[in-house]
Amino acid sequence: MAGQSSRTTPKVAVLMGGPSAEREVSLASGKPCAAALRSQGYEVVEVDAGRDLAGVLLSENPDAVLNCLHGPWGEDGCVQGLLEWLRIPYSHSGVLSSALAMDKQRSKDVYRAAGLPVVHSVIAPAADVRAGHVMSAPYVVKPNNEGSSVGVYLVHEAANGPPQLADDMPENVMVEAFAPGRELTTTVMGQRPLGVTDIITDGWYDYDAKYKPGGSRHQVPANVPTEIYELCQDYAVRAHNALGCRGISRTDFRWDESKGAAGLILLETNTQPGMTPTSLTPEQAQVAGISFEELCSWMVEDASCQR
Repeated sequence: MAGQSSRTTPKVAVLMGGPSAEREVSLASGKPCAAALRSQGYEVVEVDAGRDLAGVLLSENPDAVLNCLHGPWGEDGCVQGLLEWLRIPYSHSGVLSSALAMDKQRSKDVYRAAGLPVVHSVIAPAADVRAGHVMSAPYVVKPNNEGSSVGVYLVHEAANGPPQLADDMPENVMVEAFAPGRELTTTVMGQRPLGVTDIITDGWYDYDAKYKPGGSRHQVPANVPTEIYELCQDYAVRAHNALGCRGISRTDFRWDESKGAAGLILLETNTQPGMTPTSLTPEQAQVAGISFEELCSWMVEDASCQR
């Protein structure tokens, strides 16, 4: 880890919790990571990120930060900027790539420029989306800068009217043409794709399907044609590099089998993949021969500033 002090035992601050809608997921990610690092011999301090974060980090003076925050402030470049200012080496992506990947519409612009396939989407006022269909159904409505399927609405072709969005939805939301097919995902570790997972659910892959035990089934490696498997890995690395990601990222896809390779499209890239007991990235790493403890250690050793 760049900037390591002269301590015999490196001290790592694991950032978790925070104020976003994904607070509970972040806590569920951070605690097993902290335990894994302790088992690997690191001195670990668990930090529930609040408004006093800068002061806590200055007081603890860690050699590196393992960032397990999810959602706004922790995943969008904000805490990354704070860590750059404090000159504390940190894991995952830097300020610009974190901000780009968190903004779904802008990340799509980057994908298009890199020749990667995406579906049509627009940013529209939530009031307009509540008042009438802003594109032909089926389509999906979601916040432009949240993760973990927070606030996602699927509007079916047979829908009688527009979605009744919750009052706490952002003033402007993303409306995206629905991409039918299977849900696939690939983790990139440095420049290495770790495999492809087929995410199987009985219904929509929503928040509960992601994080509740039994909410989804993961087939890893995915039982897909070799061409599609290799395309997922190629696209994930290209997305990782186009956005300027560092460390670990995970790119999600939809694949319409009836269209072959032309039916594979990118949904988004997650610069802070979950590390919960049901998360996809640790599972892919395990199948690739990388234990959870080794994965956590790699992220810490990879930590740096100016990412």
